[in-house]
Amino acid sequence: MRERQTVQLVRRARDFESFVAGAAGRLLHAATLLTAEPADDNPRARRLLTAALSRTYAAWDRLHGEDPYTYARQQLAYRFLMMSWRLREGRGGVLGMLSPQERLVLVLRVHESVAEEQTAALLGLPMERVRTLCFRAMSLVLAGESGALRLTSTETVRGVERVRP
Repeated sequence: MRERQTVQLVRRARDFESFVAGAAGRLLHAATLLTAEPADDNPRARRLLTAALSRTYAAWDRLHGEDPYTYARQQLAYRFLMMSWRLREGRGGVLGMLSPQERLVLVLRVHESVAEEQTAALLGLPMERVRTLCFRAMSLVLAGESGALRLTSTETVRGVERVRP
């Protein structure tokens, strides 16, 4: 009995290690985008990834038919939301000017290619809110730091409020 448990633990550890070897780079890049830190100096992103992977490892046996990458990404999003309450200051980088919620929606929708419905369900937001956050974040990123986008009037484009100068 004890030998079988040992074999199962070794197999579990080996499976998780192979998952981390394949997915950690992409998850670290997503975490770096979320924290808006430079790619070569990202201690918050690394802590965020470590927390998400530790939760994934804890739930590894319960992930029978699920995709572990989806679960790890979900944990990354949850951990970032919890952490973002403490990190209100702006960060550097292209996404540094965005709010934490805008960064999260933009990274999930654009970088991770998560569907709008899945993003809304993951964050507990209505789909219209996710659509608006994504559009606003993209507008701010594309406008750059020049401040070319001003909040004065609105028009609707594909069901999303679009801000115009």
